[in-house]
Order: sequence, then C-alpha cells, then structure tokens
Amino acid sequence: MKIIEVQDQIEGGKIALDIVRESLTNGAKVFGLATGSTPIELYKQAVASDIDFSNAVAINLDEYVGLGPDDDQSYRYFMQKHLFEAKPFKETYVPDGKAQDLNEAAEAYEVIIQNNPIDLQILGIGRNGHIGFNEPGTPFDQQTHVVDLVPSTIEANARFFDNPEDVPRQAVSMGIASIMKAKAIVLMAYGSEKAEAIAGLLEGPVTEDLPASILQRHPDVTIIADEAALSLYKGE
Repeated sequence: MKIIEVQDQIEGGKIALDIVRESLTNGAKVFGLATGSTPIELYKQAVASDIDFSNAVAINLDEYVGLGPDDDQSYRYFMQKHLFEAKPFKETYVPDGKAQDLNEAAEAYEVIIQNNPIDLQILGIGRNGHIGFNEPGTPFDQQTHVVDLVPSTIEANARFFDNPEDVPRQAVSMGIASIMKAKAIVLMAYGSEKAEAIAGLLEGPVTEDLPASILQRHPDVTIIADEAALSLYKGE
C-alpha cells in the first residue's frame, strides 16, 4: 500500500489526476468513481485539463434510494454537474435509486461491473470506515446491494441537504467484493475527522467492523491524505 501525504485537497486532486492520466496512457478503459466532497477537487482539475474520457467507461459507487437523476441531491446529478457534462465518457453508469425492485437493480448493476472490469477505482472513506456505502458489519464478500445507512452516515450527509429529514435512509452501493475486483484503487482522505478511519485502514486488524481495512489485502492501493487525516497513523 502506497501512502502519499499532501498539503491539501488541491495537491491531492493533482496527484490523483496524474494517476488517472497515467492509467489512461497505460490502457485503462473503466473507471470506478466516487461522489461527495472528497473527489470534487479531482473532478474540478480534470474538467480544467485536456484529459479525454471519450473512450472510457465510468461506473459510480452508489446512489441514494428514492432520488432520481434530476434531483440535485442525487449522485447522478452530482456526476453530471462536476464531471460528465464537461468531460463525457463513452458510457456512464450510476445505480438506479428509483427502481421499483431495488434488489433486482442491484443485481443488474453487479452484472455491469462484471462486464466492465474496473481498471482504477476512486474512493473516499467515511468517518466510520465505510467505503462506498458499505457500513460497518458489511460482509467482505458482499456484492452490489441495498444498504440501510447508519445514523452517523446520515448525520455526515445532512450538511448537503436543506432539511436533515430529507437525507435518504437507504442507498444502492457497490459491495466490498465489487470494489476489491478493481485492478488498482486510489483512496483520498482529508481532515482530522477521517484520522481514526485512516489509522484503522492502515494499521488496524482487517475486520468487517471497519470496512476499509479490507484494502490491506488488495495488491495495488494508493492512499492520498493530508497531515490531519494521517495524524493518528503511527507509520512503520
């Protein structure tokens, strides 16, 4: 596992974009993408660059249940606004949060992942160590599934909504096993509120109580984090 300490999110975005660009140069065709505040700077710098995704496929980690693509809090809307409109991909996939049968939609999304093996997966990390929306206790062999969000995740996401009561209580998310199939993974983390999760990821036991700890078993993971996020990491 490679650890890159950066000064701030701007430097982190630059390094992540360099990795994305290198992956494209080396033939990567499928990118797993994340939403939320962590990857925004990466997408901002990608939009400002000459990078070309027109022959690439994007597969997003997750989507809120109950929100359609036109809802400004949906992750499809987020991706359109922050990346896809300015940098179109050949194909873009985001889970269907408004599917009539959510479990069937999750199974169909897993087939999409299987048919489009991810070359590079971009991740953030939750304060409780979740990756995607895989909350603590999620089995490591879990594929794409419907998730009941825990109170701490709902609270963390409430800042994006005018009314905390509007925060969805469920999501459709790539499973941990789905994420681990990616050939390479880049995880970004910024701020002291992520320090405990990052320390557990890097040094703690591999446990379903901290989903991100499974990344210790992946052969190609790069952690991009600032000093605050690494503040509890003791190092080698």
